[in-house]
Amino acid sequence: MTIEGRIIEIFDTQEVTNSFRKREFVVEYAENPQYPEFIKFELIQANCDQLNDFKVDDMVNISFNLKGRKWTDPQGAVKYFNSLQAWRLEKTGGQAGPTPPPPPTDQEWMKSDFSEDDDLPF
Repeated sequence: MTIEGRIIEIFDTQEVTNSFRKREFVVEYAENPQYPEFIKFELIQANCDQLNDFKVDDMVNISFNLKGRKWTDPQGAVKYFNSLQAWRLEKTGGQAGPTPPPPPTDQEWMKSDFSEDDDLPF
């Protein structure tokens, strides 16, 4: 799977055990720019170092796997966990521009003052 987004946060590498490390980052994904999504990904092991070449506001194409795990806690309750495990990051165009403002709602549009608009189409 792949998506493109803007990096909004990069976390430090976590040494989970002596032999396992992970690093998380958050991307603003705007399939619909009016309602952006904030998606957290993780990189594991040697892939953690890929984030060293990126900074906040970089546009990035992320290749990732959707992972799911089942775990039974000590009380016997079954729990499920999902993660988005990135394995390749590619810059797509430098820094992102500012997020454009959302279009005006019907009510905002109706309140607009068009009194100085003398350019009539007829």
